[in-house]
Amino acid sequence: MKFSQFKVGQVIEAGPYTLTPEALLSFAKEYDPQWFHTDPERALEGRHRGLIASGWQTCAIAMRLAVDSVLEGSESFASPGVTNVKWLHPVRANDQLRLTSTITEVRTSASRPELGIVHWHWRLTNQDAVTVLEVDATSLFDLSPS
Repeated sequence: MKFSQFKVGQVIEAGPYTLTPEALLSFAKEYDPQWFHTDPERALEGRHRGLIASGWQTCAIAMRLAVDSVLEGSESFASPGVTNVKWLHPVRANDQLRLTSTITEVRTSASRPELGIVHWHWRLTNQDAVTVLEVDATSLFDLSPS
């Protein structure tokens, strides 16, 4: 999407993305090797009664869906960050995840009119419509003439 297409209140849906058991384990072993992400036998005895995905992997999946549905082909070039990251429910292998993005602010920078700013709220849900992640994100867009 182009910056000019964003409107406050707009809702954009993306997905599903199915988290495979192999992807869950591979990410966890590389980036978040805690036992409840990597040890299937021990995880069965743990609080979650089985392996759960890393919250960081859940964020990465949301980012993937945001790129696929909105940012690919746009003028987006960076983000100054995200706020209010909340992991609300465990994500498990074979979950089918969907992203709902709600645009909360669209503006150009007062001091740099070539800079577009979009604030959006991401909500990632599983196949049972349970919210697993919420994030408030900001994306920057280059509005300089080509």
